[in-house]
Amino acid sequence: MTTRRTFLKTGAAASAFAALRRIPGWPLGVVPDATVPLLTNVPTDDDIRALMAHAISAATAAGASYADVRIGRYQNNFVITREQQIVQVIDTDSIGVGIRTLVDGTWGFAATRILKRDAIVAAARQAATISKANRIAQDAPVVLVPTPVVHGSWRSDFSIDPWDVPVEEKAELLLKANAEALRAKQVRFVSSTMYFVKETRHFASSEGSVISPQVIVRSWVPMEITAVAPDGSDFQRRANTVPPSGRGYEYIRDADLVGHSRKWGEEASEKLTATAVEIGRYDLVLHPTNLWLTMHESIGHPTELDRILGYEANLAGTSFVSPPERMLGKFRYGPEFMNIQGDRSQPGACATIGYDDEGVQPEDYLIIKQGVVNDFQTTREQAAWLKWWYDTQGRTVRSHGNSNADSWGHVQFQRMPNVSLLPGDKELSWDDIIGATDSGIAIIGDGSFSIDHQRYNAQFGGQLFYEIKGGKLGRMLKDVAYQIRTPDFWNSMDMIGGKSSYLMCGAFFDGKGQPEQVNAVGHGCVPSRFRSVNVINTGRTG
Repeated sequence: MTTRRTFLKTGAAASAFAALRRIPGWPLGVVPDATVPLLTNVPTDDDIRALMAHAISAATAAGASYADVRIGRYQNNFVITREQQIVQVIDTDSIGVGIRTLVDGTWGFAATRILKRDAIVAAARQAATISKANRIAQDAPVVLVPTPVVHGSWRSDFSIDPWDVPVEEKAELLLKANAEALRAKQVRFVSSTMYFVKETRHFASSEGSVISPQVIVRSWVPMEITAVAPDGSDFQRRANTVPPSGRGYEYIRDADLVGHSRKWGEEASEKLTATAVEIGRYDLVLHPTNLWLTMHESIGHPTELDRILGYEANLAGTSFVSPPERMLGKFRYGPEFMNIQGDRSQPGACATIGYDDEGVQPEDYLIIKQGVVNDFQTTREQAAWLKWWYDTQGRTVRSHGNSNADSWGHVQFQRMPNVSLLPGDKELSWDDIIGATDSGIAIIGDGSFSIDHQRYNAQFGGQLFYEIKGGKLGRMLKDVAYQIRTPDFWNSMDMIGGKSSYLMCGAFFDGKGQPEQVNAVGHGCVPSRFRSVNVINTGRTG
């Protein structure tokens, strides 16, 4: 029989392993063997470029009118702890090649982990054969919008490679942070993890582009602190304290885990005696650490063009933002001061890259412009579907650079870029917006959520909740969740922060597709106020 005490003891460790189920390139539910050594004898960049040339030559000889090849190395490093124990240290390392072909306007794809000329030539021919076999199911030939031929390389914005940092240093930092959290009154359990990703990508296409190499590093330090009531009647958690980032180990050092952990523990303890919220309608002031997730689910996913047109429905459904001709330039998503930018350029954001997996250099573009739907997330194939819209706007038809695959063994498809709420013209801060609010609730940090299959009706929680009275933060509340209808919610926004309040948040594991792929995404946003939002009590108290 599982007792409450057993549950509490095992819960933190279980949550630490939960992320492992979604490591790119590894089967869901399978934890990689920590004893597997890192790869040796990785081909040089010159050797990789030669192999890509062989792949392109073989694909075109087999009948492909277009072909691209990606050779990628995908590394992951975990250091997992709880209290004063090192639970696990895990390294994964995978390299291989994925080849995509167009034959008579039909896609084919094949992959191999054998980086030898004969194996890659065979994979290229197999991809072309699959293209031909797929013609029977093709309604219309694929058209790719033009993109410039590029030759280059790119490196993400990091100064310390996490793979250059000894595991002892990583573990020591986590254990020190855990110890500080345990000093907070009533904190009994702490789990913390360092998670690092390094992707070394190479790309070539039959149009002549060669991008080699492109090096991307991301860092994350999820932490969960649990406080337990003295009589064991309740437990409360403080989690999601440090957003993931497209930076290196310097980001972990700058986060000052040891300096903040006790405060996070005290917040978990305070939640034990917080006042249960009374249901009703409230003005909400949402911190960027909460609002990013609401934006991700209710703006990011609904503006993916494949969802809008029904090509994506396997994971989390389609979109209410449909059809495009009824929405583009017409549908009011929010107030006039609301501008939502799509990009892959912001330094330190999780979706920032130099080139996407079609060799396109991404551009910055407004998905929502002055509150109205202005554009959608596209690839080279999808941009052609919107030619009519770009023509009416006098804009060049081009991909926004939103093609991505989570490993060499998966075909690339449309994935979310960084999607951000741009700051307002007035230099308002979190404190300014609180000060301008007579009565309401302030919410910090992201929590659980649910959303329907058209991204229209949703419910979001958080980490910390405070009553606002007379322009000041008051007592802590608990069991708070807010319910939204997407356009009603965003149109209720009446105040947003300025440039100095802008914060980048995001996620390592944004799932999409079947078979599922995961994508890292960044969301910059500012503190914002929303009027008269329905709030429920998730604890069924109060």
